[in-house]
Amino acid sequence: MKMNRFLIGLIVFFVGIFAFGQNENRKFEAFIEKENHVIVKVSDGEYRIHFYTPEILETTFIPKKEKFKEESHAVVFTQQDVKTSSIDDGSNIIISSKDLGVTIQKQPFQISYSNKGKSLISEKRGYFKSVHKPIDLVHDNITAKTTEKIEFNLSSDEVLYGGGARALGMDRRGNKLPLFNKAHYGYETKSELMNFTLPIVLSSKQYMIHFDNAPVGYLDLDSKGVNTLTYETISGRKTYQVIVGDSWYDIVNNYTNLTGKQPMPPRWALGNFSSRFGYHSQKETENTISKFKEDEIPVDAVILDLYWFGKEITGTMGNLEFHRDSFPNPEQMIKNLRDKNVETILITEPFVLTTSGKWKEAVEENVLSKDSIGNPFTFDFYFGNTGLIDIYNPKGEQWFKNIYKDLADFGVTGFWGDLGEPEVHPEGLLHASGTANEMHNIYGHNWAELVYEANIEVNPNQRPFILMRAGYSGSQRYGMIPWSGDVNRTWGGLQSQPEIALQMGMQGLAYMHSDLGGFAGANLDDELYVRWLQYGVFQPIYRPHAQEEVPSEPVFRSDEAKALAKEAIELRYQLLPYNYNLVYENNQFGKPFMRPLFFEESDNAELFNYSKTYLWGNDILVSPVLYQGQKEQEVYFPKNAVWFDFYSNESIEGGQTKGVGLNKKSIPTYVRAGAFILMSKPIQSTKEYDANNLDVHYYLDASVGESEQKYYNDDGKTPEALEKGDYEIIEFKSEFKNSRLEIEFEAEIGDRFNTESKNINLIIHNVKKQPKRIRVNGKKALINWNNKTKTMSVPIKWNTSEEIEIKIKLKK
Repeated sequence: MKMNRFLIGLIVFFVGIFAFGQNENRKFEAFIEKENHVIVKVSDGEYRIHFYTPEILETTFIPKKEKFKEESHAVVFTQQDVKTSSIDDGSNIIISSKDLGVTIQKQPFQISYSNKGKSLISEKRGYFKSVHKPIDLVHDNITAKTTEKIEFNLSSDEVLYGGGARALGMDRRGNKLPLFNKAHYGYETKSELMNFTLPIVLSSKQYMIHFDNAPVGYLDLDSKGVNTLTYETISGRKTYQVIVGDSWYDIVNNYTNLTGKQPMPPRWALGNFSSRFGYHSQKETENTISKFKEDEIPVDAVILDLYWFGKEITGTMGNLEFHRDSFPNPEQMIKNLRDKNVETILITEPFVLTTSGKWKEAVEENVLSKDSIGNPFTFDFYFGNTGLIDIYNPKGEQWFKNIYKDLADFGVTGFWGDLGEPEVHPEGLLHASGTANEMHNIYGHNWAELVYEANIEVNPNQRPFILMRAGYSGSQRYGMIPWSGDVNRTWGGLQSQPEIALQMGMQGLAYMHSDLGGFAGANLDDELYVRWLQYGVFQPIYRPHAQEEVPSEPVFRSDEAKALAKEAIELRYQLLPYNYNLVYENNQFGKPFMRPLFFEESDNAELFNYSKTYLWGNDILVSPVLYQGQKEQEVYFPKNAVWFDFYSNESIEGGQTKGVGLNKKSIPTYVRAGAFILMSKPIQSTKEYDANNLDVHYYLDASVGESEQKYYNDDGKTPEALEKGDYEIIEFKSEFKNSRLEIEFEAEIGDRFNTESKNINLIIHNVKKQPKRIRVNGKKALINWNNKTKTMSVPIKWNTSEEIEIKIKLKK
């Protein structure tokens, strides 16, 4: 950061943004400009401030007698040379980029932040240390006598999001949230603490604060109603980043630039999974997949839970090898499944039981976490007496990594990391790099890193698939696909899921999803099951999963439930090109799959706490059915758009809440006017997907004069295909004026991509009268118009090295 002093002019706006100073005993002493940061010396320490970009700055407080701790477990962004300016008018020092401003008020001392002149937030007391007041949720988990805190002023009307995965309503203000990853079995509409906590706060004023510190603690989002935000921790860095942007999408993009973008998973990850707790044998596994094939229900992967390494739930965890009594020939099983286009995913855990086949080896190889005198730390939990693999010990890391490499060599293409909070993590346990509480919240994060690296080392030309329920800021960069834990198999369990996924998408973890149908309990409710699977069409991963008392697979449900589930799964596969483009948008720009409606209307306060309807990508609006026996539900339609019912083609003007009738075959789904929606022909596996034989649906409306949409495609398996030039991006443009519709196709082809001609069936919706004429590249084409559906179709053979132009003259 180059600091250039020059006169900016009046700074009145920045003075007294908030009415009072912070810690009254903190006195300003000096301001020092360094090569890439500034130091603000105060009576009890110093602030270190630097800009990563014009929209991201970092502040660290370093108390006297402490040294700056540079290591971050979250940040991977390389610092840029950001042009900034600084002014000292005697009373205030203002440091600013073109976007962010930091005002240092000398007397009384206070630090505050602004974005393009608009005040955001200020430190209240800033850093201080005080007695720890534990809360019941983590009374036995966070036991420090004192904790360190950073306190801020909030505006009275701010809505706050963040803190990771919780079920509290979209607006999380008023809660004190523990930062301690912890499972909540059987939760429903409320869960204050779950598997995946994050030290992140987002504000309706469109800024994010990320507290860049791993040890456990709390986020107090104004729980006492005094307009105060407080971060609290047992130890570690006093570092936070302030992140802004011109839109919500910019903020998420900037944050994921800072902490890492999610690699693209294999295309098969967007397909249907066969999963339960669990398949007991090779025979049961193969028979289940055969049933999918018999019923012609698409499926792409099967997940093997605990029984792949032991016949019993307890006593066998840590074996980490196929139990040959139950799975006599796993190599052949994996081959047989792949011959049916089905991938194999195995559950693994970081616990090695003292009764497992690998306990002796784990002790001899010195791979386990220790007690205070250097012995393996053992403890009891549900599955037996156990130790925990110390992934922070190079020996433990390599030992665990070798297991994944061996299984990958075996043909396993996906790994499920369970209990990674870790579920039981005794306070006295010691890792090579710190205590249990110092490493607790990053254990899952670094475990995902280990699995990711193991996969890449064995199969460098294959994208990893890593399913885990606990992690930390930036876990997305290791390809982690999180799920929302052991949700109850009830309507209350379903009702919390959109909120959890929306919140996590805002915090960089766009693949957050739920066990479709619900996990916990023996509740056999076909209506709930079907509605959950219909919602699943529009969540990132399609994975029905449950305890085995009630089957999670549609092939074992009632005829009606199976038929309705099959329709939902078939739609999921038809949307594969649309969904794969969302994978690309997330990888490149950090965009969530599921997007809250205030992303669309950032000035509409009524949407700040709204999650019943959301956007799936940019152009599909979804309103899940979340309550039993509903015949109608209200849907808010975002303004400045017309929305078409996906099933009936009825058009609805945006900017209103409207009651819509429900039917059992689908949930309310709408498409934005002017959108191009790419859809696949019917397939039984993503391996059958043919990107050269597609339907392109265009939603015509007079309100949209021009529109365009790009769709990304590659082979669905090569890592970093875009960077390698092994891709294509096809673009569709429309222009509508004076009853004349023009549509253009063009393509960007990567240097290494083998392009082929495409057979496109262009389907134009909302054509109310039979068109007068159609020309494709100047040649007259047949008019194929359906009076009943008010659609017309135009079959096109397209050589993507050339542009296609379709001109249609419509009747007025």
